[in-house]
Amino acid sequence: MTPPQVLVLGFALAILAGTLLLSLPLSVRSGEPDLLTAAFTATSAVCVTGLVVVDTADHWTPFGQFVILLLIHTGGLGLMTMGTLFALLLGRRIGLRRRQQIKESVNQNELTGIIWLVQRILLFTATAEAIGAAILTLHLAPEYGWMQGLWLGVFHAVSAFNNAGFDLFGGFRSLTGFADDPVVSLTVAGLLILGGIGFSVAVDVYRKRSFRKLSLHSKIVITVTILLLTLATVAVLLLEHDHALRDLTPCHKLLAAFFQASTPRTAGFNTVPLDDFFVPTQFLMMILMFIGASPGSTGGGIKTTTFITVGLALLSLARGREDAEVFGRRIPRSQVYKALAILVLGLTVVLATTLFLTITENGKDFFTIFFETVSAFGTVGLSLGLTPDLSPAGRLAVMFTMFIGRVGPLTLAFSLAQREHKAKIRLPEQKILIG
Repeated sequence: MTPPQVLVLGFALAILAGTLLLSLPLSVRSGEPDLLTAAFTATSAVCVTGLVVVDTADHWTPFGQFVILLLIHTGGLGLMTMGTLFALLLGRRIGLRRRQQIKESVNQNELTGIIWLVQRILLFTATAEAIGAAILTLHLAPEYGWMQGLWLGVFHAVSAFNNAGFDLFGGFRSLTGFADDPVVSLTVAGLLILGGIGFSVAVDVYRKRSFRKLSLHSKIVITVTILLLTLATVAVLLLEHDHALRDLTPCHKLLAAFFQASTPRTAGFNTVPLDDFFVPTQFLMMILMFIGASPGSTGGGIKTTTFITVGLALLSLARGREDAEVFGRRIPRSQVYKALAILVLGLTVVLATTLFLTITENGKDFFTIFFETVSAFGTVGLSLGLTPDLSPAGRLAVMFTMFIGRVGPLTLAFSLAQREHKAKIRLPEQKILIG
């Protein structure tokens, strides 16, 4: 099996295992377990999306919540990374084939130092989640008690770092009770940004500690991330300061605007009810959800590098230049083609799923369906309230979209990267009319 096939099969098996565990009677608080609900929740957890058809706190027992947490960790870190962790703990030798699979899983170009990179990924993940869990536990324990506060701290730290968006506060409220709480808002936002920036970027920053010395990939990811966060924060603040944010103080308005600018980057949390926002703000969130996080991270979407590569290619075309250039470097045309392929695939999946849902969810608002589809593809988890009301066919469609969003563009990129054969014979060139 090729590495992309291993990845797809691994995610499918993880979803199947999660479905079976969540279908057990000890996973639900009351009533008979529902197989489709268990499958939808398992898919959402493994694909680190956060869309739920039942409330996580009210429907699932502590055992069921623990299963969801394991599925989030497995899907966020990747199956190859988790497998490498167990192999290292057992002292087993990691062969060439496994190293090749790990390389594809963490989206690297070379095998050199791949095990060292995985070790740093695991250390970075454990450190970030431990610090986040400690901060949230200390903050929540006085209100919820130490045992419940610890569980809430650990669960939400893992969910935030892996950009999953699952919460345990009940009532489909997400974090709406913490819009004016800087500790919870900044801790969760910090974790989801760290998880979404990409493991290779985090390691590169740790090793070089100078922006000038960073790789071109790291420079692009950091620059685009800061740019998107800044522009989105300003946009939300300007659009909603007298609307959805009107009851907050100026400082808390800025805090809520920053959080809502961060969470569409595949996190799925919200501190302000999404229904309270204007349609332009919701549409802005859809754009951010579609772009998503960065390659080799816990997030989804088409990825920041895909977005900027296509943008740079269009800019170079407008300037009459042949190459996409940034930071004094030229991006290979093969990568521009890959970025365009991922963009087209993403748009195709979103449009096809939206069309299908307009048929199965007849009578539902089109914009709500479109928002749901983009959220599923970007593995975000934000919803305008459609998820619990989805029909069985609609649930299956959203499950498939979440799965494609998690492995589809990634697998396409891997497949294209594997087959860069130069043709022995080049056919005659002839121009066509474009535009």
